[in-house]
Amino acid sequence: MRYDTGGDLLVTVLRELGIDTVFGIVSVHNLPLVEAVDRELRFVPVRHEASAVNAADAYGRARGTLGCALTSTGTGAGNAAGSLIESLSAGSSVLHITGQVESEFLGSGRGFIHETKDQLGMLTAVSAYAASVPDTEQAGRILREAARAALATPGGPASVEWPIDLQFAAQSDGPVELSAPAVPTATDSEIAAAGALLASARRPLIWAGGGAVTARGELARLLETTGAGLLTSNSGRGTVPEDHEQVIGNFATTPAVRTLLAEADVLLTIGTHFRSNETADYTLELPEAHIQADVEAAALGRVYPVAHALHSDAAAALAALLPHARPAEAGWSDRVAAVRTQVRAILHDNIGPQAAICDAIRAVLPREAVVARDVTIASSSWGNRLLEVYDPRDNIFPRGGGIGQGLGMGIGAALARPGAPTVVIAGDGGLAVHLGELLTLAQERPRLTLIVFNDGGYGVLRNMQDRYSERRSGVDLVTPDFELLARACGLPYLRIAAEEHAEPVLNQALASQGPTLVEVDLTELGPMKIPFTPPVRIPGQ
Repeated sequence: MRYDTGGDLLVTVLRELGIDTVFGIVSVHNLPLVEAVDRELRFVPVRHEASAVNAADAYGRARGTLGCALTSTGTGAGNAAGSLIESLSAGSSVLHITGQVESEFLGSGRGFIHETKDQLGMLTAVSAYAASVPDTEQAGRILREAARAALATPGGPASVEWPIDLQFAAQSDGPVELSAPAVPTATDSEIAAAGALLASARRPLIWAGGGAVTARGELARLLETTGAGLLTSNSGRGTVPEDHEQVIGNFATTPAVRTLLAEADVLLTIGTHFRSNETADYTLELPEAHIQADVEAAALGRVYPVAHALHSDAAAALAALLPHARPAEAGWSDRVAAVRTQVRAILHDNIGPQAAICDAIRAVLPREAVVARDVTIASSSWGNRLLEVYDPRDNIFPRGGGIGQGLGMGIGAALARPGAPTVVIAGDGGLAVHLGELLTLAQERPRLTLIVFNDGGYGVLRNMQDRYSERRSGVDLVTPDFELLARACGLPYLRIAAEEHAEPVLNQALASQGPTLVEVDLTELGPMKIPFTPPVRIPGQ
């Protein structure tokens, strides 16, 4: 097959992958690609390359597939690097295509505009796969190979640099046969040993991480069979809908769940890497009778000791363990349900007036709706825990902890799922990182409600400094007049300044069927009962 330009070839490959929307910034070093995508698909011109990757990342997460970002070379690719790190941390599927100077001059250091030293080395460091297109015969193969790598388990971003002269040139594309990636499976003897321990459990708990989202049916059946309680990491939320009475959720470090873990006689963990913020900086204690299943061999026993390590895909591991499952002792499921209710009630009380906003979001959103969250107090304290999630594709957040990525992610998710509303929870500090994306929001007009919690700075770090230091440094920031800002961008504006405002304001925002900026005035709303600080240790404290 012959194509007039690399852009025409790219469109063909994207259609094969089921991608109809691409995020990026046009440049002299990607012009043929952007022009073809804009002509044949939907090109969304974001205002920063980092946002292009964030939006593509969330587009893929919200659809359970792959997203695509187009950036310029050199500085543009460098701008994208931070968001590629997020995708790498999350194992999310992003096809990142960036330009390059003319192939004749690669590595010459002449000083071409956008040229940088060893761009491919930089991309290799922040991607699960990175390659350079060497000629007009191999571009199709490389694009498909990159997509396969991004979609593999555990996946991650795949970056392709494409010299501009080769983008403009006619392309030859032939049939490409790519072998399916190997999926690890535990041995029969490993399953038998782990199964014997699971069969002995009288007070079982299960912990599901992001790796469990491909085994939702198997996990639900295991819960039904055993009566176990389900803990989750943030990434595993929604694997079983969080209104299920056995789902405790992302509350592992609370006192009540620590006590429950001490009472449990067997813990089965699936596809979780026990991140520091989900284990109280690794101070959380787990039962010794620990079965861990993970597709990554290096994850097995890396943080906590295991009695039985299963190097396996989550669905295969749980399907193999199901025949060994036995009901828990009488009263255990009731104990689990009581803890579930207790931890939610305590958190609901602790967040004070913000509980009204949490309740209102859940009340006004349909069951199928995306909730994208930036790193901010509202997200870290209750958005990641108390706000119920029913499907992992609805649970969009920066797993690597980088601030400022929430709005770009929300835009990507909203355009991936136009039939469902999207809510973005952001802080004033995080929103300022990529304030320009308000213009993307105004231009593309997705069905997105942006809720900005305005406390005049970096509230999490302010709380830490107030608790541990004698003065504040770098945490108090000038914030814009959000009503004027929204008006300047052509966005509707609403404000929440009291608990009774929450539900009517959010109802009005969602009824608009388009973008709305909702400011939560935290000074007027009032403080949480207990100031939120992150679960990190301060040396010497």
